[in-house]
Amino acid sequence: MDIHNQEVKKLVSLIKDSFRVRKNVRPIYVDVGDNLARLGAAQHQVIFGRRGSGKSCLLVEYLAGAQSYTVTPIYILADEFKRLAYPDILIRLLVEILEAMSRSRPWYRKLLRPLSLARKSAKELRDLLDVAVEADVSEGRELRISGEVSAGMTSEELASVRVAGTTQKANTKTAKFRERKIDTLERHLRDYKDAIVATAKEWRSNRGCVLVDDFYLIPRESQPDVVDYLHRLLRDTDVYLKVATIRHRTTLLRNRPQTIGVELAQDVEEINLDRTLEDLGQTEEFLGTMLDSMGRRAGIGDVRDIFNREALQALTLASGGVPRDFLTVFVNAVELVQAEGKARRITPRDVYKGAGRLAYQTKLRNLREDADGDAGGLERVLVDLVRFCLKDKRKTGFLISQEEAQSNSRGHEIIQQLMDFKLIHVVEPDTSAASGRSGRYEAYTLDFSLFMEPRRRNIEIVEFWKRGDDSHRVGVRELPVYPLEQAARAFDNAMLDADAEAFLGQEELEADTAEAGVAGTPKAVPTQGSLFDGDPTRRG
Repeated sequence: MDIHNQEVKKLVSLIKDSFRVRKNVRPIYVDVGDNLARLGAAQHQVIFGRRGSGKSCLLVEYLAGAQSYTVTPIYILADEFKRLAYPDILIRLLVEILEAMSRSRPWYRKLLRPLSLARKSAKELRDLLDVAVEADVSEGRELRISGEVSAGMTSEELASVRVAGTTQKANTKTAKFRERKIDTLERHLRDYKDAIVATAKEWRSNRGCVLVDDFYLIPRESQPDVVDYLHRLLRDTDVYLKVATIRHRTTLLRNRPQTIGVELAQDVEEINLDRTLEDLGQTEEFLGTMLDSMGRRAGIGDVRDIFNREALQALTLASGGVPRDFLTVFVNAVELVQAEGKARRITPRDVYKGAGRLAYQTKLRNLREDADGDAGGLERVLVDLVRFCLKDKRKTGFLISQEEAQSNSRGHEIIQQLMDFKLIHVVEPDTSAASGRSGRYEAYTLDFSLFMEPRRRNIEIVEFWKRGDDSHRVGVRELPVYPLEQAARAFDNAMLDADAEAFLGQEELEADTAEAGVAGTPKAVPTQGSLFDGDPTRRG
């Protein structure tokens, strides 16, 4: 297929239009994993996925078609309220839910009863928003004591005279107490639930759902409280909670001083959108099917025909298995080849150059936007990890001890967060280690943008997707072990340089110098096959 034809250009335009998801515009959605049908179940659910995995696209597609499923949807973007403190953020969410429910009533219901219970509750909650989180309240009580007084006088000349009257004594007592917003919310939870049940009965649909997108942007310490209240509010109603979030930027349960939140598989169902590099073949097929589906919309019979044999695998590796990154790198690679004006297929080299445009800068920007107070610590760990892998050990991956992961859960959580920000990727969740090292390990690779474009010299690119004669993944058991205690120290040490972009930029400069062939620069460790050679003349 000619990469310069109009169908390919139409596909590129189609993909670009799909990058930004807005609730008022139906997205280009490809339902490869039947997640759309699962989302429609009468269940409370949490949808997990990294940035670009399709969470918002799934929710907005369901929102667009929900009425045909006889469901009334309510879509809420947590990004709009992320700067509010708790419990104001919860009050704001409740206002959105109740007002949206009231707006969804049929017109004749609104005519008969303009002020629904949901609208009335929302108005009360709006007033509560402007009240202090805690306030001293004085309450005065007056106690009155009554008594009867009488006096009499008798005279021989006059009849008996008796005078009677009533006296009162008033005592005033003032009690002071502290009123909290959250106490008000708890006292009225049953009232809000009754309003939801009553309003839902007026709908034409069979049930409703509340779609909360980007839940991870809510301050993490408040997340269990928010999801706990919403779950209790909607439990045993015909309205179901659907929360989309990033797994390791989310806390759904807190056990001290009491259990607050929801438990996966017990209170809520889990839907996982993440595709990883653990099974590269399966992830490649999933992403290729997605691209084929979009290609058919552009009038292309087989999009894979524009790749050489190794390029689609390189595209999967460069994207880390994330659908939006996969499409972004594909568009960049197509535009690179089109700019040359030559009629040839996309090669791995084109892919990695395209990935270089996406690069780590975008992922670092996402980290700084989403991680808030943790951003500096996570950047320090990334710098330490890249230095450990590429400078000290000269390998593109590392191992984490499962035993240490159990004893140092905080350090392990830091590694998981870097994975959620797509700066590292898990390749084997359970493996042994070579060189007589006992125990079991998790294996990770650095993101390919950290070492492939420009190409880092004198390092071993671990080809974990290949298997040797012993059926083990090539190079994985030989990876160095990165201590979680080292990650925790780097995270906490504010004296360390946290500018990962500056550090990686210097690394990139050194790689450029090596690429230019400066005398004395060590050559790259050779790799098997042509996946990293990117020979543009190879057709496949």
